[in-house]
Amino acid sequence: MLDSIKFKLEVVVPEVEIPKEKWTGRVREVKIGGKGRKEVVVGGATAMPFLDFEGEIPNPPRVAVEVRDDPSGFPPGLLSSWGDDVVNDVGSWAKKAAELGAEIITLRLTSAHPEGQNTGVEEAKSAVDKVLSAVDLPLMVIGPEIADKDNEILVPIADLAEGQRIVLGNCVENNYKTIAAACIAANHIAIAKTPLDINLAKQLNVQVSDIGVPLESILMDADMGALGYGIEYAISIDERLKLAALMGDSVTAVPIINHPGPETWRQKEAKVSEGVPESWGGYDERALYWEELSATSIIHSGADVVTLCHPKAVEYIKSMIAKLMGQ
Repeated sequence: MLDSIKFKLEVVVPEVEIPKEKWTGRVREVKIGGKGRKEVVVGGATAMPFLDFEGEIPNPPRVAVEVRDDPSGFPPGLLSSWGDDVVNDVGSWAKKAAELGAEIITLRLTSAHPEGQNTGVEEAKSAVDKVLSAVDLPLMVIGPEIADKDNEILVPIADLAEGQRIVLGNCVENNYKTIAAACIAANHIAIAKTPLDINLAKQLNVQVSDIGVPLESILMDADMGALGYGIEYAISIDERLKLAALMGDSVTAVPIINHPGPETWRQKEAKVSEGVPESWGGYDERALYWEELSATSIIHSGADVVTLCHPKAVEYIKSMIAKLMGQ
C-alpha cells in the first residue's frame, strides 16, 4: 500500500535579511606619491574591511615591500628569496619589489642605528636617492627608530624628496614636532606611531595635527606583534580605532599602517631550524606562512597599508585582497 503512495515534500526557506550596521563616519583618504611619482590612495572606507554591503570601500588595502640599506638583520632564508645581487643594493631591491607587485616601497634605514653602523645623513640621502631613481612607486622612509637619530636623518631626506609626498616615520612622543615640521615644509606624510594603546594613538594624532600636519597627511601605526607575539592586541586596537572612525570620531579617521613582514622575520620561529619540534616543519616555509597569516589577520582588523618582506607573501596577500575586493 505504501509503495503506491507518492509524497511531495516542499521546503520553504524564508528570506533572511543580513543585519547591517549603519555608519556615520568615513576614513580620510591619504594620497601617497606625486610630482612625477605614481600616486596610491589609501583609506576612504565607510565600512569595516571587505564588508562593502554596509558601505563603500573605494581603495583596497595596499601592499608595501620593505627594503633595507643594511640587510644583515634579516635571516638568510629571507635574503636568499631575493638573491644576494639584489639585497646588497637598495635600488635593485626596490626595482625587483616593483616587478613583483609592490604598490609602495618601504625603505628602512637600519644602517643608521647607533648600535649598528651608525651611518649619517649622507648615507641616508644616498639610499633614498637610489630608491627614488630606481622606481617611480610611492616611498616610505623609516629611520632606525631612535628619536634623536631619526630627527638627524629624516629632516634632510624630507628636503631631498620635496613635493613627492613620501611617508616619513616615525613620529613618536619624543620627536613628533621635528618630523611633523619637516612633513609640513616639504609636503610629506607623517607616520604617527604609538605602542598598542588606543588613547595614545588618538593623543598623538591630535599632537601631530596641532603642529600643522593635516589629518589627510597622517598614517596611524598603532604597532603590532607577529602571530603568536601579541597580534591579538594589535587586532583589538586596530578594530577599535576603525570602529571609532566609522562612528564619527574625526581624530581616528585616518588610515592605519602595520608592518607584519618585519615583525615576523625578527622572531625566532622565522630563523630557527634546530631544536624545535619536527611538526614545525622547515623554517623557510614556516616563516613564510607566519608572515602571510600575520598580514591576513591585521588586514582583516582594519589595516589600510601592510609592509611585507617575502616575495611569495606579496603574491599571496595581493591575491587574497583582490579576491575579497571582488576582483
